[in-house]
Amino acid sequence: MKGGKSLISLVFFLLSLSPICAQEENKDSLNEVVVTGIRQETDVRHLSMNVSVIDRKDIELEHSASVLPLLSEHVPGLFVTSRGMMGYGVSGGSAGNISLRGLSSSGGQMMVLVDGHPQFMGLFGHPTPDAYQSLMVERIEVLRGPASMLYGGNAMGGVINIVTRKMREDGVRTSANVGYGSYNTLETELVNRWRKGKFTSIAGVSYNRTDGHRPEMKFEQVNGFVKLGYKISQHWSMTADASITYFNAQQPGMVTEPLNDARQTVNRILSSVAVENKYEKTTGSLSLFYNWGRHKINDGYKPMSGEKPLDYLFYSIDDMMGASWNQNLRLFKGNLLTVGFDWFRFGGDAWNQYVVGSQKGQKKDIADKTENEVAAYLDIRQHIGTRLTLNAGFRIDHHSRVGTEYIPQVGVAMHLPHSLELKASAVKGFRNPSIKEMYMFPVQNPNLKSERLWSYELTLSQCFLNRRLKYGINVYYINGDNMILTLPNPNGAGRLNQNSGTIENVGVEADVNYHIRKEWQINANYSWLNMKNPVVAAPEHKLYVGASYSKSRWNVATGVQYVEGLYTSTSPNKKENFVLWNLRCNFNATKWLDVWVKGENLLAQRYEINAGYPMPKATVMVGLSLKL
Repeated sequence: MKGGKSLISLVFFLLSLSPICAQEENKDSLNEVVVTGIRQETDVRHLSMNVSVIDRKDIELEHSASVLPLLSEHVPGLFVTSRGMMGYGVSGGSAGNISLRGLSSSGGQMMVLVDGHPQFMGLFGHPTPDAYQSLMVERIEVLRGPASMLYGGNAMGGVINIVTRKMREDGVRTSANVGYGSYNTLETELVNRWRKGKFTSIAGVSYNRTDGHRPEMKFEQVNGFVKLGYKISQHWSMTADASITYFNAQQPGMVTEPLNDARQTVNRILSSVAVENKYEKTTGSLSLFYNWGRHKINDGYKPMSGEKPLDYLFYSIDDMMGASWNQNLRLFKGNLLTVGFDWFRFGGDAWNQYVVGSQKGQKKDIADKTENEVAAYLDIRQHIGTRLTLNAGFRIDHHSRVGTEYIPQVGVAMHLPHSLELKASAVKGFRNPSIKEMYMFPVQNPNLKSERLWSYELTLSQCFLNRRLKYGINVYYINGDNMILTLPNPNGAGRLNQNSGTIENVGVEADVNYHIRKEWQINANYSWLNMKNPVVAAPEHKLYVGASYSKSRWNVATGVQYVEGLYTSTSPNKKENFVLWNLRCNFNATKWLDVWVKGENLLAQRYEINAGYPMPKATVMVGLSLKL
């Protein structure tokens, strides 16, 4: 409980500063606007849930092909697994698992959205981390806590909404970035943005590769993104976008049991079309989206154990399509009513195909299944005076196999003197079993039911010193049942997926941001998580402290992250503690050229995030960025 005592001390310290802002009442000053909380732009103060935002400036300064590394640093309570310099992969030995408050994307409990559209594999029910590249991202919004009322089952633990790039002024903007570093790692990116009158277009392409810090750990990736927009009238607009990801990955296996020939070839396509309307008293959108993927996987063999190369490869083709409609109505003063409808169809085909021997070319089917989900929801927000906002919502969600779920949520946001904000919420979350869990491999069980939980949360936040200092502290309690576990079959031999697990998590999260001067800024966040039943990739303590300096042509940012009590395995139990120090420096050589360098794990820590997969020690990259 050392972490909990530290947070109590921090709370009392920050509250003791409240008199400083006795003259700083919040007089409708501009606040951060987000779109994830109620599917339209809204002041974050009026939401009863917590939303963390990472903007384009932070993404550019990271100089990372993937957007996920930033999340671990900037979002309290959230952790992303990694296995090397670049690339997360799929199947055995993969990384990129996003954990928030003990709930994970690998288990289908965290949803990734692109412009509000769900992104997960049709068969396996989880997002594909290598598909989320920096070139397409304007900002990232992370809703911390269950978001099932708005977004459905896979949002049981929270959502990460990737908001794609925009072009706000007429003209042409072109940018390029190239970086090279340790282990023959190369990152390249080219983006063009164009706008003239009612038309906008954004197009980008990237190529990334690395040899990896271990043998048999190469990764190579090509990404493309295009987005078109047209303003039909003063009140109506239309957008269409598509992105494609292609990568080859190698999986070296655990250091104690190395693998040969463990290779993955993956194609993913994401696309959507949306029509939006904006009037004085109503706003809304109708969108159609389609995601498709093809996976070719060789699980490899262990030569040290006397294994021989596999005589088959695993193939799968999956897709997910859907339609979403929502409309926001201001019926009377202080009121906002949101109504919405979602329809999802997801599934795919998986098989093993023999590549040698007498059966060469023959297929062994694993699954060929499709499911549907349809839902309607209603969200009400009511301001009472200037100090109180009430929120309530309800969703009815029907799954073609599992049945119907009812998802309520309630919350309150109080706007107190001295720029204090106090929020409280009670939210239900749920997750429908994936096609993999119901129909694939020997542990399949088509009779699985939905996982369910309730989350209760209390948040205090404040800004003062002319809004240069902000902090937030929240406490939450999560209790759930029906968690899907693979256990001995009660009716026979072998093992079976069963709704037998429970979850009881308690945690504290805090973040502070202080603009000391125009040039200097510091930020910090901390999270403490206590789990009745520990899970992999959810650290007990996570602390990040960062500082940045920007003046004239220079921008320097550094940060230290401390992780304690990170389970890399729960069978048997294995824990890791480590400290990571990163440093980034950017020099504006000319109006159109920047030179940058970054170093990661500069303390050369020896640590693991995935059990048996040691992370690289100190690494360095240098590069150039052009903006025309």
